[in-house]
Amino acid sequence: MTMIVSSDDRIEGARSLTMLGRIRAATGWHAAGRGSRLRDGEWKEAALQQLIRRAKDIDADAIIGLDYVIDGVTDPDDTGMKLQRIAATGLAVRIGRV
Repeated sequence: MTMIVSSDDRIEGARSLTMLGRIRAATGWHAAGRGSRLRDGEWKEAALQQLIRRAKDIDADAIIGLDYVIDGVTDPDDTGMKLQRIAATGLAVRIGRV
Protein backbone atom coordinates (compact mmCIF):
# COMPACT_ATOMS: atom_id res chain seq x y z
CA MET A 1 0.00 0.00 0.00
CA THR A 2 1.23 3.50 -0.82
CA MET A 3 1.74 5.84 2.12
CA ILE A 4 -0.58 8.86 2.05
CA VAL A 5 1.19 12.07 3.08
CA SER A 6 -0.58 15.37 3.74
CA SER A 7 0.47 18.72 5.16
CA ASP A 8 -3.17 19.15 6.29
CA ASP A 9 -4.50 17.67 9.52
CA ARG A 10 -7.01 15.49 7.68
CA ILE A 11 -7.28 13.15 4.73
CA GLU A 12 -10.04 13.81 2.25
CA GLY A 13 -12.51 10.95 2.11
CA ALA A 14 -11.29 9.24 5.30
CA ARG A 15 -14.14 8.43 7.67
CA SER A 16 -11.97 8.11 10.74
CA LEU A 17 -8.32 8.37 11.73
CA THR A 18 -6.59 6.59 14.58
CA MET A 19 -3.66 8.64 15.83
CA LEU A 20 -0.54 6.56 16.39
CA GLY A 21 1.79 9.34 17.45
CA ARG A 22 4.18 12.05 16.32
CA ILE A 23 7.11 10.90 14.26
CA ARG A 24 10.27 12.67 13.18
CA ALA A 25 13.13 11.91 10.81
CA ALA A 26 16.13 14.00 9.90
CA THR A 27 18.90 13.87 7.35
CA GLY A 28 22.49 13.64 8.43
CA TRP A 29 24.44 16.83 9.00
CA HIS A 30 25.52 18.47 5.76
CA ALA A 31 27.05 21.70 4.55
CA ALA A 32 24.59 24.57 4.45
CA GLY A 33 24.09 26.65 1.33
CA ARG A 34 26.30 26.32 -1.72
CA GLY A 35 28.68 23.90 0.00
CA SER A 36 26.00 21.20 -0.05
CA ARG A 37 26.07 18.42 -2.62
CA LEU A 38 22.26 18.43 -2.72
CA ARG A 39 19.69 21.22 -2.88
CA ASP A 40 17.27 21.77 0.03
CA GLY A 41 14.45 20.12 -1.95
CA GLU A 42 16.52 16.96 -2.32
CA TRP A 43 17.35 16.98 1.39
CA LYS A 44 13.62 17.38 2.15
CA GLU A 45 12.85 14.37 -0.04
CA ALA A 46 15.48 12.32 1.81
CA ALA A 47 13.95 13.30 5.17
CA LEU A 48 10.45 12.48 3.90
CA GLN A 49 11.53 9.01 2.75
CA GLN A 50 12.97 8.33 6.22
CA LEU A 51 9.74 9.58 7.81
CA ILE A 52 7.69 7.25 5.60
CA ARG A 53 9.89 4.30 6.67
CA ARG A 54 9.23 5.17 10.31
CA ALA A 55 5.49 5.37 9.68
CA LYS A 56 5.52 1.98 7.97
CA ASP A 57 7.43 0.50 10.91
CA ILE A 58 4.44 1.26 13.14
CA ASP A 59 1.89 0.10 10.54
CA ALA A 60 0.58 3.59 9.74
CA ASP A 61 -1.48 4.16 6.60
CA ALA A 62 -0.76 7.87 6.40
CA ILE A 63 1.15 10.85 7.73
CA ILE A 64 -0.76 14.06 8.36
CA GLY A 65 0.49 17.49 9.41
CA LEU A 66 3.73 17.08 7.48
CA ASP A 67 6.19 19.86 8.20
CA TYR A 68 9.88 20.52 7.55
CA VAL A 69 12.32 22.43 9.70
CA ILE A 70 16.01 23.15 9.59
CA ASP A 71 17.04 21.21 12.67
CA GLY A 72 20.02 23.38 13.45
CA VAL A 73 22.95 25.31 12.17
CA THR A 74 26.26 24.93 13.95
CA ASP A 75 28.65 27.77 14.53
CA PRO A 76 31.23 27.79 11.72
CA ASP A 77 33.92 28.43 14.34
CA ASP A 78 33.39 24.86 15.64
CA THR A 79 33.62 23.03 12.31
CA GLY A 80 34.97 25.51 9.80
CA MET A 81 31.65 25.55 7.92
CA LYS A 82 27.95 25.96 8.58
CA LEU A 83 26.13 22.67 8.96
CA GLN A 84 22.44 21.88 8.96
CA ARG A 85 20.07 18.98 8.75
CA ILE A 86 16.52 18.94 7.49
CA ALA A 87 13.90 17.34 9.72
CA ALA A 88 10.49 16.11 8.62
CA THR A 89 7.76 15.73 11.23
CA GLY A 90 4.18 14.54 11.15
CA LEU A 91 1.48 12.54 12.84
CA ALA A 92 1.30 8.86 11.92
CA VAL A 93 -2.30 7.63 11.55
CA ARG A 94 -4.33 4.61 10.54
CA ILE A 95 -7.29 5.18 8.29
CA GLY A 96 -10.57 3.66 9.46
CA ARG A 97 -11.90 0.88 7.28
CA VAL A 98 -15.48 0.91 6.03
